[in-house]
Amino acid sequence: MSTQNSTAKTDYTALKTPTSLYAQIRDELRAQIVSGRYPPHARLPSESELIKQYSVSRITVRSALAELEKEGVLFKIAGKGVFVSKPKPFQPLSRLQGFAEAMSQHGHEIFNDVVAVNTVAANADVALQLALNEGDTVTELKRVRYLNREPVSFDITYVQPLIGARLAREELATRDIFTILENDYGIALGFADLSIDALLADADLAAHLQIAAGDPVLRVTRLTHTSDGNPLDFEYLYCRVDNFQFRLRIER
Repeated sequence: MSTQNSTAKTDYTALKTPTSLYAQIRDELRAQIVSGRYPPHARLPSESELIKQYSVSRITVRSALAELEKEGVLFKIAGKGVFVSKPKPFQPLSRLQGFAEAMSQHGHEIFNDVVAVNTVAANADVALQLALNEGDTVTELKRVRYLNREPVSFDITYVQPLIGARLAREELATRDIFTILENDYGIALGFADLSIDALLADADLAAHLQIAAGDPVLRVTRLTHTSDGNPLDFEYLYCRVDNFQFRLRIER
């Protein structure tokens, strides 16, 4: 595919359908953004310039830009043009990792605000997940996870009290629970079952995440097992949708 500085130019008019026209332009613009030709907050060429560059109709250019806007790659400012969005940090779900473990690999700054560490009676859901009786004692840990000094999730973690009493003495502001369990306690992690749904933030959750009450959040429910299959760590992760994302590649 061509760029503005290239002497070779793809014959877009030779493509057979309007769908393939806008898809080709969309993919080329995306590739140029990923390569850094258009960095975050850079202004893209105008519609007229893109029409001239690709020798296509206005509706084709608008379709390509609309697709990229839907993906969150671009954003519009009325009267000023179309600009490149700042990429959202993301955590892949293809392997079991703690938040700090995943984010530090990409050079992000991580901090956890430990809101509370309580001893509570397990409700029916927590007891079922951790293979306990309802009313049994568990440790509940509440943390706000900060990424590059912005809150991205509010995490509520439940573990059995013997582990919880030890975790309460750890430096949870800067360390992942997974790392502590494996490296300090010698507990081998095996796998996790998780589900993701969406809900609206109540006032308490909104305050922790610095969003408005009623804003949408993603809720990740995760049950982590040891390598021999025993339930170990049950969590609700309430994630902002505007500054963080999860990614997953699925093979056929």
